[in-house]
Amino acid sequence: MDRNFPRALNAVLKHEGGYVNDPHDNGGPTNKGVTLATFRAYVKPSGTVADLKALTEAQAGVVYRRQYWNKVMGAELPNGIDYAVFDFAVNSGPARAAKFLQKAVGVARDGKIGPATLRACRAVDAMMLIDRLCSDRIAWLRTLDDWPRFGKGWAARVEGVRRLAKQMAAEPEDAPKVVVEKKPVAVTPKALDKPWYSSPDVMVPVATTAVPATIPAFAGLDPLFLIVAAVLCAALIVFFVIRRDRQRASVADKVAEIEQQDAI
Repeated sequence: MDRNFPRALNAVLKHEGGYVNDPHDNGGPTNKGVTLATFRAYVKPSGTVADLKALTEAQAGVVYRRQYWNKVMGAELPNGIDYAVFDFAVNSGPARAAKFLQKAVGVARDGKIGPATLRACRAVDAMMLIDRLCSDRIAWLRTLDDWPRFGKGWAARVEGVRRLAKQMAAEPEDAPKVVVEKKPVAVTPKALDKPWYSSPDVMVPVATTAVPATIPAFAGLDPLFLIVAAVLCAALIVFFVIRRDRQRASVADKVAEIEQQDAI
């Protein structure tokens, strides 16, 4: 799904790292996984190695969206599968990633993800498809001549992709909302003798989609303290979720801004 691009990009960039110029790597000078040739094709036609070294995350985002995410239809693929295919494309090319996905779902392997491939992806279990795709990817990497030199790193990367992709696949389509629910307290002469917060039936906000918890009357603990602590915990969870989403959105906004400038 397209809303997963910032998260997928962040994960890919962690694997790609910074500037390198490994003589054993046919890609030549590379920064954030972007080669000099790719940099010139998507960012700056007359770019130099110095320009490549100064590559920003937003500029890298433009490259990754145009060169990989869009070519594997990342915006249309289901949660988790989008990231697994995207990372495969970055590492080994969009066409090869598409063919391996098509093989895993049993459709024609033409290297182009279209309606038939998308339908097949939505019809199978996402966890099983992610496992199949990652296992096939490692099996293919083992056949390469560079496996003895780079195999350990490649295998670690694919296993990391497998874990995060399955985590993404398990998440609901919509972000969890804060549930605030209070169960009515019966008004009786006995109940009027106690403050409202002393009732064991009062519900507190819970920052998940789970059923709200009931506050038990723990000996030695003030029920009001428990309620305040629960509310503060819920507020902190919401704060950090919003902060994380804003950071991801910031990168996506920068990418969109650069794309708009290029269009002009």
